[in-house]
Amino acid sequence: MLTRKQYELLVYIDNYLRDHGISPSFDEMKEALNLKSKSGIHRLITGLEERGFIRRLAHRARALEVLRLPDNNDDDAAETPANVTSIATARKAAHRPATVPSAFSDSGESVSLPLFGRIAAGTPIEALRDQTTMVQVPAALLGTGDHYALEVSGDSMIDAGILDGDTVLIQRCEQANDGTIVVALVDDAEATLKRLKRGRGEVLLEPANARYETRALSPDRVRIQGRLIGLLRQY
Repeated sequence: MLTRKQYELLVYIDNYLRDHGISPSFDEMKEALNLKSKSGIHRLITGLEERGFIRRLAHRARALEVLRLPDNNDDDAAETPANVTSIATARKAAHRPATVPSAFSDSGESVSLPLFGRIAAGTPIEALRDQTTMVQVPAALLGTGDHYALEVSGDSMIDAGILDGDTVLIQRCEQANDGTIVVALVDDAEATLKRLKRGRGEVLLEPANARYETRALSPDRVRIQGRLIGLLRQY
């Protein structure tokens, strides 16, 4: 069982990663937990790491990865402070993707990702597979695994903070949890950026704009091509 402070820190890191795409700084964690020094944060992180809840990514600043979350059962609930959002609630909450300006400091480490082309955030279009165009992305914005970038066309995801012309960063995957914004390939021909839901034997591709309708498709018509982890925006 985690201690009260370990649980608070784990929830805070998990929510921060989902909101910003990178882990919080030690100063931010110290302030969030109302601790007087960063040494307390170091001890809490070490404890979470030893228990297998998080890991530190080598040779990268602000690089923590949440590996698992505790079961929020009755015994754990007794240890959970009232002012901390529960794990289940935090997992279900809608979060906006991390946004960084397209012109970032050259002093920071960057990674080249293939820019496959334009993906519709309104009406599905065929995903382009041109790997000749690359985009530079801050390494701190990416986690483990394979990634690529797509340019957004349309306004159906504006309520999720995704605008026409944004460049979205996608982590390749074939499975995703409900509520995740994904690149979905429909009928092996069309790709679209939507929030994934499931219900009554159907896959639901849900927009984030009231002007658009949710598409309900049979599972055999939909393949997940990746999940949204962040975006770049030109100002």
